[in-house]
Amino acid sequence: MKVLVTGSSGWLGRFLVPALKAQGHDVIGIDPVPAPTTDVLGSVSDTTLIEALFAKHGFEGVVHAGALHKPDIVRYTKQRFVDVNVMGTLNLLEAAVAYDSRSFVFTSTTSLMITQAIRDEVSAKAIWLDEKAGPLEPRNIYGVTKRSAEDLCRLTHAESRLPIIILRTARFFPEDDDTHRVLTGENMKANELLFRRLTVEDCVDAHIAALNQSPTIGFGIYIVSAPPPFQRQDCAELKEHAPAVIARYFPDAAGLYAAKGWSLPTSIGRIYDPSAIERDLKFRCKDDFGAVLAALRGQEKMPFAHNASYVSPNEVNLRATESKVF
Repeated sequence: MKVLVTGSSGWLGRFLVPALKAQGHDVIGIDPVPAPTTDVLGSVSDTTLIEALFAKHGFEGVVHAGALHKPDIVRYTKQRFVDVNVMGTLNLLEAAVAYDSRSFVFTSTTSLMITQAIRDEVSAKAIWLDEKAGPLEPRNIYGVTKRSAEDLCRLTHAESRLPIIILRTARFFPEDDDTHRVLTGENMKANELLFRRLTVEDCVDAHIAALNQSPTIGFGIYIVSAPPPFQRQDCAELKEHAPAVIARYFPDAAGLYAAKGWSLPTSIGRIYDPSAIERDLKFRCKDDFGAVLAALRGQEKMPFAHNASYVSPNEVNLRATESKVF
């Protein structure tokens, strides 16, 4: 399949492009920042460029992973978020329809599901989040533009029947969390595999599954996260005393963590449920909290990537531009 991958220089793109090529796909990557996985330098907000690319290559599939993300909020205007995340998505959708693409995958985010109340954890119990959760009230411009892009995907499918799958991905980036400083980065990521994280490798596999199966599915929105070990009936206790619940599922977790000098979460305020993608696409993340404990038992490398100094391509590009100005 001739596939266009947007955001090909980014954290996901640098893993996704080679994986698609390994499966025999003919891949063209587009990104504003150069990288070995990028063939075309440019933005999805450039309507003329996108039209020219589709006219030249006639893409059968599109994986739209390019976007401005939450950390970019401090660096870019709201208008720029709209230009890239909304208008860029519209450009791709319209080109995909015009050139009879048969598969479109949009990388969205679980962030758009998190209201301020969920973020502040005001509920007396953990919030169980699946695709039916709502109402959606994104709390920042990133979430707002991602929701708008999702709506454009939904509308496009309704009008044209272009097969589209939206993947609301949980956290998979390697940098430290930008709101929590209590735990070390690796400790935080390990904990999050209990309820709101996946590895970049699993994220890649989810996108490939969606690309291959969207013609059969037609349209779908799916949460992508490592499967949580918990049940809905655990939600109240997870909020009040998470270690006790974790101990029921993983009796040796506390000891393994103590030997590492790590801390288990004392409270869990939300849980992402990825059971729909497992049901419909037969996809399940390979790495979960059990894989973390297995690595601790064997004193092996963690299943997730951690890089506290990771800088996104958007920030690299912005820094380069500023250095030229000054």
